[in-house]
Amino acid sequence: MKVRNSLRSLKQAPGAQLVRRRGKTLVINKKNPRLKARQG
Repeated sequence: MKVRNSLRSLKQAPGAQLVRRRGKTLVINKKNPRLKARQG
């Protein structure tokens, strides 16, 4: 899990989902689990 300023490049990856949990914005990706990140 990376903490990033901008999730724009990650959310365009194939299979990526943008999720909001507890006030944090997360990107999760079932196809490529290495592309997990959070912002906030």
